[in-house]
Amino acid sequence: MNGTLQLFAGTAHRQLAQKVAEYVNTPLGQVELGRFSDGEVSVSIRESVRGHDVFVVQPTCPPVNENLMELLILMDALKRASAARINAVIPYYGYARQDRKVRARDPITAKLVADLLQVAGAHRVVTVDLHAGQIQGFFNVPVDHLTAVPLIAEYLLSRGLEDPVVVSPDAGGAIRARELSNRLDADLAIIDKRREKANRVEAMTLIGEVAGRDAILIDDLIDTAGTMTMGAALLKERGARRVFACGTHPLFSGPAVERLSKAPIEEIVVTDTIPLSPEAAALPHLKVLSVAPLIGEAILRIHQHLSVSKLFT
Repeated sequence: MNGTLQLFAGTAHRQLAQKVAEYVNTPLGQVELGRFSDGEVSVSIRESVRGHDVFVVQPTCPPVNENLMELLILMDALKRASAARINAVIPYYGYARQDRKVRARDPITAKLVADLLQVAGAHRVVTVDLHAGQIQGFFNVPVDHLTAVPLIAEYLLSRGLEDPVVVSPDAGGAIRARELSNRLDADLAIIDKRREKANRVEAMTLIGEVAGRDAILIDDLIDTAGTMTMGAALLKERGARRVFACGTHPLFSGPAVERLSKAPIEEIVVTDTIPLSPEAAALPHLKVLSVAPLIGEAILRIHQHLSVSKLFT
């Protein structure tokens, strides 16, 4: 055991951090976070962390660079204050889509962020539904990769689905879609997507049968919602009875809210890894599931040196 469990949070998503604190029955640590006049991040830890097992909850969601720097500086302060172990709890891992070189001279920013986190003092990383699972290998410290798929599956089962089929919006998401289909005892379909540039889908082809069935689109995140809305339109065109759009991380950037409000989608199911804008929260067919119990239970198990994988079996 690495001393007393302590929980700290940045400013990215205080509401989620508070829910996690309530689950683990530990108050959020006292820390002052602010900005100097030139915009630099100011951090001051207001209680002792010496010899303690510290967890820092901070998704690196938009504004990504601000939240990332705040997390790095907060961990550096904890390291210099002699915390025994620093666990970075990052419900949404920013820059995860830059996980490989697509063109010559591209950066691999997901690896750069992993390096920064380790240099700042992270002994362990806890995250939810990485865009690419191989990012775990970018770290030289343990990574607990949680998934919200069981949470989403449990909710969908309560919706009285009729002859469901789970649809992956691209080939890369087939493993995630397969996991959901297994939990729902449903068939699997895949959309072959051609993308000419980031956030712009040019064409889609459906592989599988959806006519007369409840179709469930599942992805790790919903950004500008182009993939989800085009996919929903394609599924309805092919005769789907109802379309559900599911994503762990509701980025909802750019035209996402407008697109989703007009799309032929029965319900949008997301989690609270990212705080929602007032416009997004006002979507009438939006269902938000909390990952706080999942993260809280993982924190307790890590602190007690118990298995985390058993959460999903």
